[in-house]
Amino acid sequence: MLPTPQDDRSAAGETRRLCVFNLGFLTRPRIARILTLAGHRPVLALPRPGDAVGIWGDSPTAWRGRAIARRHGCPLITVEDALLRSVLPGRARGTLAARGPVGLIIDPQGLHFDPDRPSRLEHLIGQPLAPATRDRAVRLLARLRTADLSKYNFHDPDTPLPPPGYVLVIDQTRGDASLRGADRALFLTMLQAARDEHPGCRIVIRTHPETAAGLRPGHLTAEDLRPGDTLCDAAVSPWRLVEGADAVYAVSSQLGYEALLAGHRPRLFGQPFYAGWGLSDDETPPARRGRATREALFAASHLTGPTWYDPCRDRLTDFEGAVDQIEAETRAFRQDRHGHTAYGMRLWKRRFLAREFGDARPLRFAAEPGPQVTLAWAGAAPQVPQAIRVEDGFLRSNGLGAALTPPLSVVADDLGIYFDPTAPSRLEALISRGPPPCGRDRAERLIAALIAARLTKYNLGGTIDLPPRDGRRCILVPGQVEDDASILKGAGAERTNLALLARVRADNPDACLIYKPHPDVEAGLRPGAIDAASVAALADHVATHADPVTLIEAVDEVWTITSTLGFEALLRGKPVTVLGAPFYAGWGLTRDLGPLPARRQARPDLAALVHACLIAYPRYRDPVTGLPCPVELALERLAEGQAHPPPALRLLAKAQGALAGHAWIWRR
Repeated sequence: MLPTPQDDRSAAGETRRLCVFNLGFLTRPRIARILTLAGHRPVLALPRPGDAVGIWGDSPTAWRGRAIARRHGCPLITVEDALLRSVLPGRARGTLAARGPVGLIIDPQGLHFDPDRPSRLEHLIGQPLAPATRDRAVRLLARLRTADLSKYNFHDPDTPLPPPGYVLVIDQTRGDASLRGADRALFLTMLQAARDEHPGCRIVIRTHPETAAGLRPGHLTAEDLRPGDTLCDAAVSPWRLVEGADAVYAVSSQLGYEALLAGHRPRLFGQPFYAGWGLSDDETPPARRGRATREALFAASHLTGPTWYDPCRDRLTDFEGAVDQIEAETRAFRQDRHGHTAYGMRLWKRRFLAREFGDARPLRFAAEPGPQVTLAWAGAAPQVPQAIRVEDGFLRSNGLGAALTPPLSVVADDLGIYFDPTAPSRLEALISRGPPPCGRDRAERLIAALIAARLTKYNLGGTIDLPPRDGRRCILVPGQVEDDASILKGAGAERTNLALLARVRADNPDACLIYKPHPDVEAGLRPGAIDAASVAALADHVATHADPVTLIEAVDEVWTITSTLGFEALLRGKPVTVLGAPFYAGWGLTRDLGPLPARRQARPDLAALVHACLIAYPRYRDPVTGLPCPVELALERLAEGQAHPPPALRLLAKAQGALAGHAWIWRR
């Protein structure tokens, strides 16, 4: 669902000039791009008839734009970051900070933090809230809090918080435009009021993240503390911080707004956009405002007020699209924030892994296992048990890994690895926990999109030449790579493709068995081939180089040891029988004939399983922009065929095929 365009020009792809007098509009490409997509093309020029003048909030250069707009009789448009912006603050340094915002507040009426004149945000808050919009606001606020997303998202959810039961006093940076000239004296007044109104209570002064990072000074310091008070300048979660407070004091901070959204009635000493609606205790209540609900404020500030941008698709999006993108970027940053030293990564994959895990700090590679290793390919993980285990994801590429096609998705598991049922994994924890708010609906949409796009793990395509149906049950038996880790760790009594076929035939003597060799085995790259006579004695048909989706659609059920094709069959509503313990077995969705971990007690529905396996567990990287991306974008790239290996790796893959008997060369 895309947002309603702001005017007819943006709906028709037309723009008008937005005359600006702050170079930041032009030197920050994403800001200029969002404005242009919204119908306002920034130019450094004096206005002509029909032009508007743009200013950045109440920045030090805004007076120029105001003066020129008055002189030329032009409309004035103010621009500010949206309340969900990015991983790092705009003032931070490095390529990660340079990405820019995923949303802007573009206001032709005023400035949302200026209480002296109306703004578009204020107007939206005062409008009647449709029931559907209210319900959407409730769901998406819950999703935002569960995902622990705020304006900036470089906080660490695992950083310890002060013990609950404190009074939270929120500092801000000096010169913040939303303070409207407020100085240290006002912050000291607020601090004293917190002490007077809560005698004997612990005070926690929250330092602004930009102050803690040394980017801008604040108003309150350690010198303002009394015995028992705390100065909180760590990278803590804003949502968790306000949840632990008994009372919240703020001037105009967004953290004060998040406290309001979390259920607090904050004590406000400024006049931010969220003051004056009957949801806060205001020292100086703003004029003009009436009554509003939390849902009305959130709908205006996050759903209908901002203009949201999808940097991977390079188009405007809605709030859900912006959350999908920031969530993907934030998950990667949180896991990689301290940097990694990697071990056991094959030489041909290092370039792609360096991009995947090197956003926060460059990825380093170790020649030997050791205590410094924090990241390891899953096969090498036993040598470095402290490391996060890395493997290919379940929507991987338009080609085989054994053919040196780089993965579009990987998993990075800090507990175990999905194919090893002998120990817990992060995937098991996610399945047991269940989907977050909005997660089930998102997973159902993803299932429908996957089925419509006919996507699987490798997306090789292929033909199909099945015998005509003769009334018998038709069972698909996918072969596997016999030295694959999922077989070595998760197989039951049957551990080879021949044993698999023999078991399926023994249990289903009257069925029509369709055997599909694994693509890596067909290509001669991995072990698992069965001689023709043995296959002919057990299977009715061998589907060589066949399209797996067409096969799944053509059969009645699937039997497998641990193949991912069983998971792909579940997505398409086919009954699946497993002889081993793959990641999708043991949850009540498959017929399980093999040994399973007793800890798999949860009973998720298909959507909950898919959310864990395809949304929450893997990390996706857009092959076009190089950005972390949500699964929906990865699905589009696979459907468009944009996840192929680069030319150099295609040549190497051909050489590998010619040397299939010397796998040690490329499987280092």
